[in-house]
Amino acid sequence: MKETVHNELRSLSHLIYRFIENLPNKKQIESMTGTNGCIIGYLAENSGHDVFQKDIEKAFGITRSTASKVINLMEQKGLVERQSVSYDARLKKIIMTDKSKAISHLMAEDMELVESVLTEGFSPEETKALYSYLKRMKQNLKSYYLKEKEEC
Repeated sequence: MKETVHNELRSLSHLIYRFIENLPNKKQIESMTGTNGCIIGYLAENSGHDVFQKDIEKAFGITRSTASKVINLMEQKGLVERQSVSYDARLKKIIMTDKSKAISHLMAEDMELVESVLTEGFSPEETKALYSYLKRMKQNLKSYYLKEKEEC
């Protein structure tokens, strides 16, 4: 098979998925899907301020309908709650429940392991460059997608 960035990223994505499926704390957080785990991690990292659905949409690059479906399912699983805010009756912040708080530290341990394995042998400069390249690729795709929509 021809070596391409796309093939390498797809292969890496599959390897990361398999690695995550076998993490030490996976059994204790079995009810958590990858997306749910990412959102719980985001909520934990941003616990110092209100987080709304639009913040989750932006952080994960997902549509409003996808975010709504995921958050609704997470509510049904008892992982998050929507809570009104006093300063705007239209807004509901997304908050972690006791259930999601109890497992968020286990997820953090696992994600630290993933990050350390992925960047093992990389210098700080190489890691910084890697992040820069990945962000640029994401921006290239977003820009292309927007350009295509404008031409239609």
